[in-house]
Amino acid sequence: MTGRLTVTAAPGPAMFGTESSLSMFLNTLTPKFYVALTGTSSLISGLILIFEWWYFRKYGTSFIEQVSVSHLRPLLGGVDSSSPSSSNTSNGDADSNRQSVSECKVWRNPLNLFRGAEYNRYTWVTGREPLTYYDMNLSAQDHQTFFTCDSDHLRPADAIMQKAWRERNPQARISAAHEALELEDCATAYILLAEEEATTIMEAERLFKQALKAGEGCYRRSQQLQHHGTQYEAQHRRDTNVLVYIKRRLAMCSRKLGRTREAVKMMRDLMKEFPLLSMFNIHENLLESLLELQNYADVQAVLAKYDDISLPKSATICYTAALLKARAVSDKFSPEAASRRGLSTAEMNAVEAIHRAVEFNPHVPKYLLEMKSLILPPEHILKRGDSEAIAYTFFHLQHWKRVEGALNLLHCTWEGTFRMIPYPLEKGHLFYPYPICTETADRELLPTVFHEVSVYPKKELPFFILFTAGLCSFTAMLALLTHQFPELMGVFAKAFLSTLFAPLNFIMEKVESILPSSLWHQLTRI
Repeated sequence: MTGRLTVTAAPGPAMFGTESSLSMFLNTLTPKFYVALTGTSSLISGLILIFEWWYFRKYGTSFIEQVSVSHLRPLLGGVDSSSPSSSNTSNGDADSNRQSVSECKVWRNPLNLFRGAEYNRYTWVTGREPLTYYDMNLSAQDHQTFFTCDSDHLRPADAIMQKAWRERNPQARISAAHEALELEDCATAYILLAEEEATTIMEAERLFKQALKAGEGCYRRSQQLQHHGTQYEAQHRRDTNVLVYIKRRLAMCSRKLGRTREAVKMMRDLMKEFPLLSMFNIHENLLESLLELQNYADVQAVLAKYDDISLPKSATICYTAALLKARAVSDKFSPEAASRRGLSTAEMNAVEAIHRAVEFNPHVPKYLLEMKSLILPPEHILKRGDSEAIAYTFFHLQHWKRVEGALNLLHCTWEGTFRMIPYPLEKGHLFYPYPICTETADRELLPTVFHEVSVYPKKELPFFILFTAGLCSFTAMLALLTHQFPELMGVFAKAFLSTLFAPLNFIMEKVESILPSSLWHQLTRI
């Protein structure tokens, strides 16, 4: 019995030697080592935290998470969740995808401001640039599409303006417009000067009137020749776009100068003269002007024509419809009374209209209720996005304030929308699922330097940001404590490491008692 005990206990000194070497190594570590270790760990985790936070604010996602999903997951044999689960896709899913793509299209803001008289004045006062490079680049593309054609080289002034619309420098564009006017009365040259050089709305209106005179002459001449070939047809299409643009901007000048009835008449005449040019969304300008006149019957008539299931929606359409229904009940609405007796039919219709509007664009209520500060609207908007919400509220907040109780009704009911659409990115209630692309596009359209882009659905902070923040704080605290109390922290470190290795020691002891002594001796030698 004694011999057997002696044999099984033989490997013990090797194990005890390992423990003693570990203990000796820990005893040789000085407090300076612990300070350097924790300080370095804190610095590295802090740098990771700063980069993760910057990346999340700029792109709305965690860099580590994105790299893990995009690069590491395929290597580990993961399946991309965005890939279709089967090759047979239903027609409904295909229609939904097409609608989602169309809703991510960037549209020209129907109520965009004047660069010289409004945007530039804001820059002079605040020193901030209200327009992003992406937004202005889209405007340059629009101008080239609407105001140029292949036959511009036949007319020297139009040839100069074709180059002017492509010029990035504003002063170079203005100089080119003056050069074109020295050759002849050029409508597009007057447009450029009215938009960018005029510093007041009255000055812009004067230039647009000169543009109208030149544009009408070009339009009449090209109208007579439009059937003589594709070149003349393209020229007539360009002259039509120019004439519509000028008349619309003149109507907007009248609206800004307080001649609202005159503006309404000009818009109605323009819509009758060119009924097929719905891409300009002139009806949204008309709705805003009619609301200013408090002509709610005519507003309802316009909505009856354009709030159709076959036509694309907008925040102006949905929220104006909600405002009209809220107007019928908002002055007497009380949430306490409604909770006791229930909602009447008219109140239910108003609440449903608000829910419909909020589902279409969930960013608008915070601006209408002044829970979020407004900025100047961009020249382009993304439907259902933050940019559209800013553009709508900038012009329509006054109309909601004018209707007694409308904002109170909105305040009491708008958040109820989200109970009907718990998963807005996957399934909608009255509209298609909310597009995922809105945040990315809005960050390009809006000046994120001084405006925080509204995100829906609200994203929680990624796990890796919280993890690195905790790690950075913990290691910084350890570094500070180690520097202040080196001896005490050394004792704690040794105790922590001993506790950490205790399970390993226990396992090794069990292995010693189970394995034959000869095998264990060979393993320790290896």
